[in-house]
Amino acid sequence: MHPPPEDRLASATDAELVAALRDADRGALRELFVRHEPWLAARLSRRCADPAIVDEAVQDTFVAVWRKPAWRGEGEVAAWLWGIAIRSLLHHLKPRASVVERLSRLREPDATSAEEQVLARVEHSDVGAALHSLSPELRAVVQATVIDGLTTREAATLLGIPSGTVKSRMSRARSELREALL
Repeated sequence: MHPPPEDRLASATDAELVAALRDADRGALRELFVRHEPWLAARLSRRCADPAIVDEAVQDTFVAVWRKPAWRGEGEVAAWLWGIAIRSLLHHLKPRASVVERLSRLREPDATSAEEQVLARVEHSDVGAALHSLSPELRAVVQATVIDGLTTREAATLLGIPSGTVKSRMSRARSELREALL
């Protein structure tokens, strides 16, 4: 006797669910959504205080996954989903103002998050000035790896560049930041 399809999907790995998506298995999409939507929404909410934009970004993430389940089997499915979600959020936030400006406009004055407070302090310090002196390419790598906490591979995916380029740009950024802060 075979388990019901819901039980089969609930016990499937994320990789198995993505493989099932390639066969247009809607149940696999539903299971992937149930597993990953809560943490994606929570993590995106830390970067955007507008729940409507966060909801749209999460929905767009899973629509993109349904249309093109292009995970290559490298790394974690969750990291792949995060890359799609953060790009979707950035798309909804255009035109891009600084992170602090966007978050400040979207939140009540008394609802400043710890992340916003730290970013504001960094932006108005010597470190902020040093970061702003970096080229946009170097600043994007620092943003993705340091501020967003992405791995080299995730940052490469997010920025659309090879992992080696992320590493070399990060090395150059560290060197330029060190010089600027001396």
